[in-house]
Amino acid sequence: MTSSIKVPLFYPWITNADKKAMLDCMNSPILSGGPKLKEFELKFAKYTGSKYAIGVSNATAALHISLLTLGIGKNDEVIVPDITFAASANSVALTGAKPVCADVDETLNISIKSIEQKITKKTKAILPVHFAGFPAPMDKIKKIATKNNLSIIEDCAHAVGSFYQKKHVGTFGDTGCFSFFATKNLTTVEGGMITTNSKTIADTASKLRSHGIDKTLDQRYQNQSPWIYDILIPGFNYKIDEPRCALGISQLKRINTITKKRRNAASYYTSKLNNIPGIEVVNSKNTKGHVYHLFIIRVKEIFPLERNQLHKKLQENDIQSTLHYYPIHNFNYIKKQKISEKDFPNSNSAAKECLTIPLYPTITKKQQDHVISTITKLSKGD
Repeated sequence: MTSSIKVPLFYPWITNADKKAMLDCMNSPILSGGPKLKEFELKFAKYTGSKYAIGVSNATAALHISLLTLGIGKNDEVIVPDITFAASANSVALTGAKPVCADVDETLNISIKSIEQKITKKTKAILPVHFAGFPAPMDKIKKIATKNNLSIIEDCAHAVGSFYQKKHVGTFGDTGCFSFFATKNLTTVEGGMITTNSKTIADTASKLRSHGIDKTLDQRYQNQSPWIYDILIPGFNYKIDEPRCALGISQLKRINTITKKRRNAASYYTSKLNNIPGIEVVNSKNTKGHVYHLFIIRVKEIFPLERNQLHKKLQENDIQSTLHYYPIHNFNYIKKQKISEKDFPNSNSAAKECLTIPLYPTITKKQQDHVISTITKLSKGD
C-alpha cells in the first residue's frame, strides 16, 4: 500500500492508547510468557464466553495446534471450505492429514450439502471458516459432526465479535482459532488465540505452543532450579509476546466500537451499491452476526466490465481491491487429489465474480463515496 492511494484496501486503527500500552509493556523485564499474556487470555476467554483461551503466534499456529490436540494426523481427512485462506488447508497438511475441499454456499461459507458429500471413513474433523466475518451455520455443522462422530475446529480468523444464536463463534466446536493479523478486526500485528471449553485441550495446547515443556516460565522460576523441566511432547515455538498481548488487551477494550464502525460503513456501502445494476453485495439480505472483516461484492454478467476489468479500473482511480480467495482446490498440492471441477460450482463462480473493496473502522464517507461513484460511473460505461 502506498501513500498515493486514496482508498487503501485496509488501514490499521492504532490509537495513542494502543501505543502507550505497548510502550509501557516494554519497560518490563518479562517480554514473553508474562502477566500480559495471562491477562489477554483471561479477558479474551471472558469476551467470547470460553472456559479457556491460549495465546499463540498466529492463527495458523492455532489451527495446527488444535488439530494435533485432537489427535489428527496421517491417513486422516479434514473437510475444509474451498474458499478460504491457504492456512486452513495447510494446517491440516502439516499434521500429515489430508485436507478435503468442500464447496461453499451463497454466503461464501462452507456448504452443508457439500460437507455431507465429502465425508468418508477417513474423515475425522470439519474445519468451517466464518468467512469475511459472517458466521457459518454452526447448528447444522454440529448436527453433522455429532451424527458422524467428527471433531470441529472453527476457523474464526475473520470473526472476532461475531455471534451466532447468541454465542460467540469459536465456542461451538472443540476449538476456535482466531487471528490478530494487522488487517483483522482486532490486531496484535501478528498473533492468534485458541478458545476451548476442554481443560485437556487447553493444557495440551499450552504445552505444544512452547516446545512441549511441562512448566510455564513462572512455574520454573518459582523453584530454585528453573532449568529443571520435562518435555512431555514434541512442541513448537508458537508463543505470542507480551507487547503484542498488551496491544490486544487495549484493542479488546473497544472491540464493540470497532464492530459498530465496520457495520455502519458496510450498511452505507450496501444502501448505495445494491442499486447498481450488475453489482450484488454478498450477504446483504442476512447480516445477523456479520462483523465485516471483508466487504465483498459480486460483479454479474450484466455489469459492463468483468471482475478483473473492474479491479483494474478501480486501481486506476486510486482504489485498492482484491479477491478473497483463489479456490483451494486449484493449488498444485491439492490438485494431486484428482479433484472434479463439478464439485465446486459455487466456489468457481465466486472466484470469477467476487471482489473485496475497501472497508476498515476509520474509512471516511468521502472515501466510500469515491468508491461508490467510481463503480456507478463504470456501470454506465463512463
